[in-house]
Amino acid sequence: MWICATWAGAKYGWSTRTSGLFDLAALAGFGFALWQTFKLWRTRQNDKGGS
Repeated sequence: MWICATWAGAKYGWSTRTSGLFDLAALAGFGFALWQTFKLWRTRQNDKGGS
């Protein structure tokens, strides 16, 4: 999705501010995915000890 937004921004001449908004949204999505992966890993680690 980020690649498509970058391509569309270059093709249609979006401002740097608009492109930056899409960059920040992609970064937020990446951070959210890392956070969810960490939470899943911690949950699995806790489940191993309780069995």
